[in-house]
Parts: sequence; structure tokens; C-alpha cells
Amino acid sequence: MSLKVAATRLKQWLSDNQEIALLDVREIGQHSAGHPFFATPVPFSRFECLIERFVPNRTTRMVIFDDDDGVAERAASSAEALGYETIYILEGGAPAWLIAGFTLFDGVNVPSKTFGELVELTRHTPRITATELNRCQRSGDKLTVVDGRPFAEYRKMNIPGGRCCPNGELVLRIGDIVPDPDTTIVVNCAGRTRSIIGAQTLIDFGLPNPVVALENGTQGWFLAGLELEHDKSLSYPPFAHPERLDELRQKALRLAHSQNVGIVTAAEVESFLREKQRTTYLFDVRTPEEYKHNGLSTITHAPGGQLIQATDKWMGVKGARIVVIDGEMVRAPVVAYWLAQLGHETYVLEDGIEAAMSIDFPETTMFSNDIHAIEPIEPANLASLPGAQILDLRSSMAFRAGHLKDAIWSIRPRLDHTHIHREAPVVLVCEDNQLTALFASDLLRLGVTGPIHQLKGNVKHWGQAGLEVVTSETNPTDKDCIDFIFHTHDRHNDNADAARAYIEWETGLVDRLDSQERNSFKLITPS
Repeated sequence: MSLKVAATRLKQWLSDNQEIALLDVREIGQHSAGHPFFATPVPFSRFECLIERFVPNRTTRMVIFDDDDGVAERAASSAEALGYETIYILEGGAPAWLIAGFTLFDGVNVPSKTFGELVELTRHTPRITATELNRCQRSGDKLTVVDGRPFAEYRKMNIPGGRCCPNGELVLRIGDIVPDPDTTIVVNCAGRTRSIIGAQTLIDFGLPNPVVALENGTQGWFLAGLELEHDKSLSYPPFAHPERLDELRQKALRLAHSQNVGIVTAAEVESFLREKQRTTYLFDVRTPEEYKHNGLSTITHAPGGQLIQATDKWMGVKGARIVVIDGEMVRAPVVAYWLAQLGHETYVLEDGIEAAMSIDFPETTMFSNDIHAIEPIEPANLASLPGAQILDLRSSMAFRAGHLKDAIWSIRPRLDHTHIHREAPVVLVCEDNQLTALFASDLLRLGVTGPIHQLKGNVKHWGQAGLEVVTSETNPTDKDCIDFIFHTHDRHNDNADAARAYIEWETGLVDRLDSQERNSFKLITPS
């Protein structure tokens, strides 16, 4: 049974050096509108599917909060049913946190974004403006632009001439990308964080090249009135110099040791995983291709640069252990170097993925939904269900872009406020079978006795079957689109005001920190 905890008591818990999971079960749009600094978004719409990844140890102290609207109680009941033992609900929800005098931070990935700004302030990371970079390129200066984002983001837009090399790959591959030590390396991302972290990584690694971060990334380029490239495919080459591995490994390990990162064996990791009162996360920080080739389902794939960029996307327990894994003991130590400075207890698995394959992982009980009575229905057969209620569970923006004429947009936390005829058939529109099953469970909880179906196909198929598909720019209303991040959402769509607002948000994060939040980081200047 869950208990209530006041905001002031929770604030104390966040500094008591014990593990704690502070979970925001509101939808991601609500989370981005304002949340406590250490909160992890675990939206109730998919809570049961996500909770075991974010909080793998069922003994962990867990605090759940909402907007004081009853959603936290529903999430707590689900957590209790899954076997979690220590569950609290923040009394009064997010509004009470604000009333208590504490800050609600807007945006997402706030700890990592704030960390990037602190790195620049602490390390004085050198930077170059878009206007100056453009001048250097036109002058034929000896420089290479390296884009520290994943390939999909790079493909969307990039600095002209830039080459994709995600931050987690930089130290391993930069020698093949830029073999000339006199060439200046410019690291960019879409905004600020990965530009700063990527550039500072190469500097700390001891690269002889001049290294700078592109100030404000592709957004800064756009705001300077310069044209971006699109749909490019220039990426890093395969690593082709095994004779350099020993030197790279030694440099990487020196960085890791400078931040007290431990190197652990497979046997020690097994011991970590057997501990009943501690949480241990295992992350494979290699490329998606490597993980697909020989990754383990028992280890979460989290590309190194993205793990640093968005820690709250991968873990939910403050005070947990992290073990990072690669294939050569170069990338993992560098990722661990940054995670330790983010304030996490971090280790590197000796001998990487090869050693991981010998780990005897404890058995875990994963969530499974017992609902098996959701009958699929073809679009052409929808007319055979007179009086059917069509509930569209897709994202609010997908609903606006195209939905069946008689459909109602719905989302789990608002289901209790949706008018439903309990005896009539219900048709659920969603391609996510887990979400559909969760929603069906909620319908049964509300006493729905009519048959529940799942509509097959997509918008294209529905139109081909003769069903009327409509669009709407205002249904659902912006206020109801709680699953959508309005936080400068169109900053990459030629909206200069949104781009400026986003940059102002990032650069303003540090000034909003209190001492507890700032002291959670462990930024130390390497010797």
C-alpha cells in the first residue's frame, strides 16, 4: 500500500545518499511543462511497460507524482501489483512542489542539459560562432566539422560539409576521420550540449588538434541566416587501425581513473546483480549495428553519447550503480568518465561484451498483460459493429493528422473522464499492442461489458476500405495534448523565435539550480 510524502520531506530524501526513484507519471507534455530536477518521466499511458526498465529492483524506494489528479494513485496500484514494496505518492503532486518553494524545470533531459552548460562554464570549452565557422570554410581554412549526433538526426539537417560521428564514437574514430594533427576539429550538434561534451571529450583525451564546439549548433547556424544541408550520408569510416588500440585504451582508462571509475570483472557484476538492496544498470554503449550483431537482451543498449545526453531516458534510480560495456575498452571508459561527473557511481566491465557473455544473470519477472480477448477487426468490417465506440489511442499529433470521422482521441490518464457506453462494442485504434492491452484492462476496470476490438491497418488502409478519414488542427485542443512536447517544438522547422527560446532555456538552466541540485554533479578538472 502506498503512503503519502510531503514535498519538504521528499526534498530531504533526495540528498540522503540512499537510492530513490522519483517518477513523474504524467504524460511527457506535462513533464516538459515543469517537473522537479531529479524526476524521471514514466508516463502512466505506458507505465507498466516501462517501470521495470527504469526501476529494476522492486525494493527501491519509489516516489510517484502527478498533477494531484489521481493518476499517481493508479500508477501506485499498478506498481504494487507488479511487486514493488516501497511506494510513496508526493502529496499534492507537482503543484505542491512549487508551493513548497522548490523549482519546477521545464523541458526534457534537464540534468544532462544542465551538466553540459556546467561543463562549458567550468572547463571553458572553446567555441566558434556559426558566422566565424562559415568565414573559415569560405577561406579554405584547414578544418573538419564533426556532428556528434546519431545518424538519423544528422540526416535531418547538418552543417555543410559536416561528417556524422556520434559523441560516444569520437575517441575511437577521430584518428581515422582527422589524421592530420594540424586540422581544427569543430564539433556540432543541434543545440549546445553534445557540441560542448564532444569537444571537451577530445580535449580531455589529449588530442593534438585544435578543437572547438560550434556555438548553438545547427540552430545557431540557422539563426545566423546560413543554409543547412539535408539528407546527407557522410559518416565515420570503420575502425581500421588495431595497432592504435593499446594507446587509445590507456588514454581512456586514465580519464576513467581520474574520476574514480572502477573496472570490474564479470564475477563482480554478478555480485552486484545479486544484491537485494541496490540497483545496478548495465548499458551496452556500442553502435546499434554492433548491438544488433552480438548484443545481449539482458543488457540495455544505450549509445554512449546519447546516454550522457539524456540520462533520464535510460535510468530512474538516483544513487544506483552503472556498469558500461563496449567491445575494446576505449569507448566505455570515456562514457564512464562523464557519467561519474554527472554524479553517478560508475564502473566499466573489463573485457567488455566478451566478458558480459559469461555473466549469469538472475531471473526477472517481467510485466505481461493477461488480456487476450481483444479481437482484431478489418477496416472493411467496421460497419458490422453498429453503435461501436471508436477510441483512437495514437498520439495526439497523429490523431490531428488523420483519424476516422467518428473516432474520439483518448489516453489512459483521461480515460475515466471519457464518456463510454459500457454495453456497446469498443474499437481501439492503436498499432502498439501493449498499449492496446493496457487500455483494454482499464476498460474492463470501468465495467465495460461489450466486445473490445482492435482496428487493423493505418490511415491509408482505412481510406482504401472506404472509411472517412478527416484531419483537425484543433482536435484535440493544445490543452488536451498532454502527450506532446510544446517546449519550443518547432525549433528545427525554420521558427527563429522557437530556436532562440530553446537556446535561452539551455543557457539559463544553471542559474535556476539550488545548492542541492548543483552539488549532485561531480565536475572535477582532470589533472
